[in-house]
This record gives sequence, C-alpha cells and structure tokens, in this order.
Amino acid sequence: MIFTAFGKALGQVGDPRFRRVLLLGIGLTFALLVAAYAALLMLIQSLVGQETSLPLIGEVTWMNDLLSVGSFFFMMLLSVFLMVPVASAITSMFLDEVAAAVEARHYPHLAPVPGLSVWEGVKDTVNFLGVLITANVLALVLYALFAPAALFIFWGLNGFLLGREYFTLAAARRVGLVEAKRLRRRHGATIWAAGVLMAMPLSVPLVNLLIPILGAATFTHIFHALWRAE
Repeated sequence: MIFTAFGKALGQVGDPRFRRVLLLGIGLTFALLVAAYAALLMLIQSLVGQETSLPLIGEVTWMNDLLSVGSFFFMMLLSVFLMVPVASAITSMFLDEVAAAVEARHYPHLAPVPGLSVWEGVKDTVNFLGVLITANVLALVLYALFAPAALFIFWGLNGFLLGREYFTLAAARRVGLVEAKRLRRRHGATIWAAGVLMAMPLSVPLVNLLIPILGAATFTHIFHALWRAE
C-alpha cells in the first residue's frame, strides 16, 4: 500500500494542477532553508566577529573566508536538520490543495470538502512544530549516546511524528479530527512506516525539496486506502 501510494504521487507530477503546487512548495521550501541558513550564518558571524584572537596564534581573520567557501556544503548539511520542521510547515500550508488535486484525479466521485481556515492551519502548524522541535532537541542526547545509530533514530522519530501529522491532516479534512485520530490509532504501524519512508529522503540534500508535497499526496492516497478498508 505505501509504495503504491508513493508511486501514484510520483505519477501525478505530470498533472498541471499538482505540478503547480509542487513547484510552489519546492520554491517556498528552498526559500525557508535559505532564510534559516542566512540567520544562522549571521549568528555565527556575530559570535565570531570579523577577527578572533587565539592564544599563541594571535589574530585569526580567515573565519569569514571559511564560512563563505564552505557555505554551499554547510547549507546542504544544515538542510538535513532543518527539513523536518520545514516539511511540516509546508505540508500544513499546502495539504488541502494537494489533496484536492489528488482527489480530483483519483477519487472524482467524492464531493468537495471545505478547506481549513487560515487560523486553524496556523494553529495546527505552530502546535506541531513545537512538538517536532522539542522532540528533535531531546533526541540530540540519543544521537550522542548512540552515534552509530543516529541516522536510524532520526528516521524512526521523525517518521513517527511526520506520519501522525501527514495522516491526521489528510484524514481530518474528510472525516473530522475525532475519526482521523481513531483511524490513526488503528493503523499506527502502517502510518509510522509511511512516515519513515518520507523521513528517509528528507536526510538527502536537494532530494528533500520534493518530499513535503509528495508526502502530502502519498498520505492522501494512504488515507483513502485505509478509509475504504474500514
């Protein structure tokens, strides 16, 4: 089911309506990453300063040069950690449009549903981002203690969190929040596995730009498959 849903999401890239949202999502994702990178770079430069004095060495003036030369690689590395909260924000913003495009093509018999209000979308995004960031900050301890398994911990944790968020958003627009949570509890293992499938490419620079929108489409298909099976 999971790979079938992901394959359907990939297959819809040729749909103009879906492609517009995909390109918009990629552009906004990239913009958010660049903004976060610029903010962090300014913070580092403000802490380091134009010149740094080291004992026995004296003035060190190469820090800005180093930051400039390594900025591209630093951006790629930083994107791995930033993409999880960015993916969550992008998904919350665009899921309704993505789901509508998916349903228009694959589930045309369904009646349209009213989208979430702007306030509801912002509230859900902020609440979940708080949980996501807190969980990942606490996970830094596990990464340090179990360094060889850090990547697997990252995938498992964020797969669980993102799977819950993706599925809840996709399901709630059709069946309401209460029923969405019931379905999520009943099919928790499937949703977690699908979330891990989304989290894994989030750790691959450049590829991760595609995942927020493709993930939203994938979980729309997963919701409909589980809903029909009830």
